[in-house]
Amino acid sequence: MAKVAFLGLGVMGFPMAGHLAAKGHEVTVYNRTFAKAEAWTKKHKGSVAKTPKEAAAGKEIVFCCVGNDEHLRSVVLGPDGAFAGMGRGSIFFDNTTASADIAREFHAEGKKKGIDFIDAPVSGGQAGAENGQLTVMCGGEQGPFDRAKPVADAYAKAVTLIGGPGAGQLTKMMNQMCIAGIVQGLAEAINLGQKAGVDMDKAIGAISKGAAQSWQMDNRWKAMVEGKFEFGFAVDWMRKDLGISLAEGKRDKAQMPLVALVDQFYARVQERGGNRWDTCSLIQLLQKP
Repeated sequence: MAKVAFLGLGVMGFPMAGHLAAKGHEVTVYNRTFAKAEAWTKKHKGSVAKTPKEAAAGKEIVFCCVGNDEHLRSVVLGPDGAFAGMGRGSIFFDNTTASADIAREFHAEGKKKGIDFIDAPVSGGQAGAENGQLTVMCGGEQGPFDRAKPVADAYAKAVTLIGGPGAGQLTKMMNQMCIAGIVQGLAEAINLGQKAGVDMDKAIGAISKGAAQSWQMDNRWKAMVEGKFEFGFAVDWMRKDLGISLAEGKRDKAQMPLVALVDQFYARVQERGGNRWDTCSLIQLLQKP
């Protein structure tokens, strides 16, 4: 069993840290809103810290799942940041979806202090976090990965080292790009079926058994048909992720016409007040043009 910290107790981090505690690891949690950290300790066995530095002190692995590059900087760097409390040989295992640039930066900065940094964004959404069934895409070095993986397995169904620093974040960008295209295609197909009067239960039951099958179809078609979006992975977060992807694409001279288009559609959803709607809300633009 390992001594670990978990920084960031949002809809993903809260249950992820819980799985670590349930597996018997010694967990100290930190959250920007202290009351959320206290609430976690009432539900799970573990302790709470008031700063990332305090949480990270003496830990073998520091897990983190916050919002973006800026949030990550705030918990890693500075006199109260995690790096200030971590010892040589410890591992920072970052589950945040952030840029590949910051992953490479923190990998290099960690090396100066004898700290190993692994970028390890996750896929599977809130349900995957709650059920301990996340997919984790990692960038970093083999040795630290091999030490961290058995611990991260507590909240994951698959933890894979893709390549060097930043490779995890690049893979997550690919993941989000695939989702964007699939959701838009699914939205247009369901909208056509609805307008043509097709029995959607039977239609989805049929096509979900063939080549069109996807996680999005299986888990989101009913919400799309019913127009109920107050759950799931927020449009705000998807736009953040697609923005990271588009910036990387511009740097690498990789064309992304479909991603750019779907990102514009999500901007329209935001204009309608759908910032916290699930990403399947793309269909709302078609249902109510």
